[in-house]
Amino acid sequence: MLEPQALLEPLELDALYITRPENVRYLTGFPHPEDAQVLLTPEGAFLLTDPRYPEAERESQIPAKVLRREEREALFQDLRGRVGFEAEHLPYAALERLRELSPVEWVPTKGVIERLRLKKTPEEVARIRKAQALAEKALERALSLLKPGVEEREVALEIEFFLRKAGAEGVAFPPIVASGVRGALPHAGASEKRLEAGELVTLDLGAKVAGYHSDMTRTVALGKPPLEMRRVHQAVLSALEVALENLRPGRTGKEVDALAREELKRHGLDRYFVHSLGHGVGLAVHEGPSLSPYTEEVLEPGMVVTVEPGVYLPGVGGVRIEELVLLTEDGIELLSRFPRGYMEV
Repeated sequence: MLEPQALLEPLELDALYITRPENVRYLTGFPHPEDAQVLLTPEGAFLLTDPRYPEAERESQIPAKVLRREEREALFQDLRGRVGFEAEHLPYAALERLRELSPVEWVPTKGVIERLRLKKTPEEVARIRKAQALAEKALERALSLLKPGVEEREVALEIEFFLRKAGAEGVAFPPIVASGVRGALPHAGASEKRLEAGELVTLDLGAKVAGYHSDMTRTVALGKPPLEMRRVHQAVLSALEVALENLRPGRTGKEVDALAREELKRHGLDRYFVHSLGHGVGLAVHEGPSLSPYTEEVLEPGMVVTVEPGVYLPGVGGVRIEELVLLTEDGIELLSRFPRGYMEV
């Protein structure tokens, strides 16, 4: 049960205005968080939305106020004292309008609700599991389409269609289908490029279920790739396994990231690993905690993270393999179960 006062008192606030959709959904369960906000006061927490959602009271886990514009403005005019807002989300123009409406002191805050979201409840994990299971079925479908002459975007579109038909809210993000030389682009959107025999193909995809996301990547070979790229695949797989062997509560994301880089260095490939090792997954597909060289955050049971080393050779190609992992009291549990070893299709 959300206790607003427990959040407000340490921040010396009289109210807190929540606008980030993922935080709104976390606090309320409301399925249209992009059109809603939450106001936390000592009297309680309230979902704020507009008359387009007349059933908000039924759909929200906390009391809802369905307000016309003038009613919303009157609500803000009645506020007093110090009111926090999400500095990393609320647009400046919106903040200026709030200042016009209310003479309170508007106080920027960062990460208040995000910190609550770091550790998942069993119910949240169950939704992520379901999203991951759907994504793995979509990956199986995608692999059946990989043939010379097929466009990358055809595969990506089939992934989206499959997930929708299977019951997902949608994709977690636009699927990445990167073949051949385009595999050297970590976030390559699916293009009109046609697959060719002898290429590696990177498939990065996820599903969204009840607001929660999954995320996984596999790199497979379309026929027989060059020996160099097989060696790269083996190096990335080795770095992934080293990271998974050392991932557990009490470690920092920085420590695990360093171990993966050290393994790639052993293969002479560490300088081609250009992003962090992983990130949290939940109501946002990229959220805390981070597994990167720049974070000292200590990992705890209940966190869900990706582990995704990659090697990207400019003008040649690339490999990324990504697992979705739940940290448990005594180690980890793989939420992604799809085989990650070298595969030719």
